[in-house]
Amino acid sequence: MSARDRILAKLRGSQPAQANALPDLAAHYAPRARGESKAERLARFRTGIEGFHAEVHITTESDWPTLLASLCADKQVGTLMFGAATPAGRRLTGIGVPKVELRPWAGQVEDIKADLFHRIDAGFTQARGAIAETGSLIVWSSAAEPRSLSLVPPIHFALLDAATIHPTFYDALVSENWAAGLPTNALLISGPSKTADIQQTLAYGAHGPKELIVLVINAEGDTA
Repeated sequence: MSARDRILAKLRGSQPAQANALPDLAAHYAPRARGESKAERLARFRTGIEGFHAEVHITTESDWPTLLASLCADKQVGTLMFGAATPAGRRLTGIGVPKVELRPWAGQVEDIKADLFHRIDAGFTQARGAIAETGSLIVWSSAAEPRSLSLVPPIHFALLDAATIHPTFYDALVSENWAAGLPTNALLISGPSKTADIQQTLAYGAHGPKELIVLVINAEGDTA
């Protein structure tokens, strides 16, 4: 018997008679449930993400394009790249943003790399949801809205519906049935880019977006 065969035989011999039972995640997370209202989840998410230097602005379904235009003017955004095939993108295409050149994502990143890295002031994406516990956005990239929009431009605008804020990451996984299928990239974003590689000092804006601005759609009077 070769050394390889002896090692494999030893490993097989040490296998348990039956596989260990999978942990009961629902039982683990049940004691942490807070029974929060939507307003409480929004408040907790906002506190968390603002603690990591993100901006949060509360708006409504009808008013968010006007708010976006105002923020673009305040931050001197001249060119905004977005996914024109998304619901929010189609709305932007229809109404425009005053004094801002809207650049729909088109083609492959190789085709627009120069513009994306050097001529685009801000990227705009929709958030799939958020996590109150960690103050994180959930962004799923797609062909219509690739991850480059949230990772490359100096400013990242993210549109979030307050109704999609989950208490914990586990709640997001279960309620949205992530096990049924995931995109190529699922992003959790908790603020603008940051690094502590230089002298172990946390610095923001070292690479990627220097600003993260979250527009939260919160239906008026909806506190459920």
